[in-house]
Amino acid sequence: MPDYSTHLSVARKAASAAAEIIGGHYAAHLEARDEAGIDLELKADNTPVTRADKEAEAAIHGIISAAFPGHDFLGEETGRSGTGGEFLWLVDPLDGTRSFVRRYPFFSTQIALMHQGRIVVGVSCAQVFGETAWAVRGGGAWLNDRALQVSSVDSWGDCTLSTGNLATLARGAGWSALGSLVSQVARNRGYGDFYHYHLLAAGKLDLVIESDVNILDIAALSLIVEESGGRFTDLAGQAPGLATTSVLAGNAAMWKQARALL
Repeated sequence: MPDYSTHLSVARKAASAAAEIIGGHYAAHLEARDEAGIDLELKADNTPVTRADKEAEAAIHGIISAAFPGHDFLGEETGRSGTGGEFLWLVDPLDGTRSFVRRYPFFSTQIALMHQGRIVVGVSCAQVFGETAWAVRGGGAWLNDRALQVSSVDSWGDCTLSTGNLATLARGAGWSALGSLVSQVARNRGYGDFYHYHLLAAGKLDLVIESDVNILDIAALSLIVEESGGRFTDLAGQAPGLATTSVLAGNAAMWKQARALL
């Protein structure tokens, strides 16, 4: 297994720099009476982008490119750059921009490194929550310097499920299957964004389902869950990749049972 410790160090440094930028904008946003100070715009896909998104991505890109000038970079705001090499950084500088704009704290910075098509480093930094989770392939997963481990729950009667974006699933044949699953679990929650994956990796809930994501949202989180002993695939059971748009994640027992139902 290659040594990715330097890559992790750079990713954490970049996430910290982004968190400082975002935290400053968020504090000012909370005090403001309107959205003028965040320079809110709508992108072509009708999703919001703010000055905090742009400045945070610029800071991340600067730190990563200085450390690894030959690596490719795929950012939420700037797209892909590079020469098609074996290393690709996947960055969402402010995942949860809608939350940021609405002034509730479910947003984070997501940084992952893909090496030869496989995610090998992941950092998830939730500045307002005071949580930074990270993982290196083969090296375990950590949250604020404490090792993470998924739960050992293995029955629906003890399972806590959290769901995120479900619009596509709601429009398809899988909706009734999800209804069957929901009716069996002990508790249903909808934490969304980064937070339910942090909880899953820490053993505080047992299953996460989403049908509308992109790889920049979940690349780092997928590795964190896997390195905490969990399973993380799309709803079809496929490993995360650049085209991933859905998530089925859980401890091994609940992932297997949910996969059978869905």
